[in-house]
Amino acid sequence: MHATTTTRRGHQLSETDARKMWTLALSAAARKAENVSDLSDLLLNMPSELRSELIDFSAGASRQGFFLIRGLPVGELPATPLEHRAGELAEHGSAGLLTLVADLLGTLVGYEDEKDGTLIHEVHPVPGEEHRIENSGSVAFDFHTENVHHPLRPDFLGLLCLRQDHEGVAATRVASVREAYALLTDGQRDVLRTPVFKSAYPTSFSRNIAGPRPSSGLHPVLFGQEPDLFMRFNSHTTTSDDAVASRALRALSEALEEVCHEVVLAPGDLVVVDNHIAAHGRSAFTPRFDGTDRWLRRCYSLRSTPRWAERMMPRPRVLPALMKITGVL
Repeated sequence: MHATTTTRRGHQLSETDARKMWTLALSAAARKAENVSDLSDLLLNMPSELRSELIDFSAGASRQGFFLIRGLPVGELPATPLEHRAGELAEHGSAGLLTLVADLLGTLVGYEDEKDGTLIHEVHPVPGEEHRIENSGSVAFDFHTENVHHPLRPDFLGLLCLRQDHEGVAATRVASVREAYALLTDGQRDVLRTPVFKSAYPTSFSRNIAGPRPSSGLHPVLFGQEPDLFMRFNSHTTTSDDAVASRALRALSEALEEVCHEVVLAPGDLVVVDNHIAAHGRSAFTPRFDGTDRWLRRCYSLRSTPRWAERMMPRPRVLPALMKITGVL
């Protein structure tokens, strides 16, 4: 393992800008905006340097594929929950922070068949689910791009830390295909560009599906040309029936490990990941279930939603269930 621990990369908010962001965030949370335009005045009033850097990041030219914001307020918090409940901290300022960042990058969205379309996801350990490879677990979670099985994958995801783990060791691990590409052979690159891979639905999308988990249609893992390389990959669910392709997947996992950045998030840190450039994961930690366990909040942002998908949304910002759009893209 040759991971680099990231400590200073990104934007550090001044106290003045942090207070301003919290005021804007409280307003955003209270509005329950159905559209980005509902928050346009707040987005324009975000601290100018932060706003400019996020807009630059949204253009997709980043080599490392992530942007770190430090020094955000998180407000008063209840005990870390022992179960995942819809609407946790629904009007809390942290929901407003994530909404503003997601709407500046694109549009805050959820998925009808993931957590009933919840827009802000709680990431904390749940008793009895420690070994699940999703946001209720505490075991190591290997590299993946979010919702790899889905035709309308998020362009960005944000992870805001409310509480750190007790030992302060849990790291969000981020690895860019643009940094890993040089470690692959020409043959591996060619195979990874071939549509011979499939990705099973993650458990967060398949908890209520009987029988084997369904999979996506065949797809490539790498696409685009340097410097604009992109990736669609989940080390847990992306597979191929071809032996050569399977070896190329292992090579990609090893290359991502070589270039990994480990970001140990403290309260008030927000990491934004470009979901087409960088895969992310989590190191293991030990929960105590004492009300002070690690707690992150997650959001998705999509830069453009097809008009047909908008018309099929069950409610604003929530993308239609996969059974309704399978085969459309």
